[in-house]
Amino acid sequence: MTDYIKDAILSGILETFEMTLFASLFSYIVGLPLGVILYATSKGRLLENRAVNGIIGFIVNVTRSLPFLILLVLLIPFTRFVVGSSIGTVASIVPLTVGAIPIVARMVESSLSEVNPGIIEAATSMGASPLYTIVHFIIPEATPSLLQGGAINVATVLGYSAMAGVIGGGGLGAIALQYGYYRYQKDVLWTTVALLILMVMLIQEIGIRLSKKTRKT
Repeated sequence: MTDYIKDAILSGILETFEMTLFASLFSYIVGLPLGVILYATSKGRLLENRAVNGIIGFIVNVTRSLPFLILLVLLIPFTRFVVGSSIGTVASIVPLTVGAIPIVARMVESSLSEVNPGIIEAATSMGASPLYTIVHFIIPEATPSLLQGGAINVATVLGYSAMAGVIGGGGLGAIALQYGYYRYQKDVLWTTVALLILMVMLIQEIGIRLSKKTRKT
């Protein structure tokens, strides 16, 4: 493996971290509130609203059902509109974010649903408003599950980032495609695969440890 390839792999690792970090951050900025709304407006919850829940749930389900490669292609015009290009590391963040938002929303909804109903009843009996109950009781109680779900979501985004190489995105996925697949350099292909696996395992381990730590406290 030449020095040029080694430099390309190092650059690919940094680009992959960049895409994963920003796409995960942006997806939570949108997905977390959506998940809270899905939870709060569902049947029997604090802000039960069938119409709102149905509309948001439908959009989330449709977006989540689309294979990511198809979503990448469909979002090319939108990506070009947002960042001025559909190729490169920065451009890849847009479809990664859009693809992760529905996953985050459903994961958040699931985590909040695990909270003991007795805690909610105690909060409402003390006169707490629905918003106050969600922010100060439900979300803190669901924090361990949210952290564990967050690790899964970040690992998912990392996996998606590898597919971005198909449409000219950066990162390890692009290197695996350009050198490992098109140029038949099997050592490059297996190196990038091993690095992606290690990165996923690291992220999941951090999430599990953080989740266990918050459960203890």
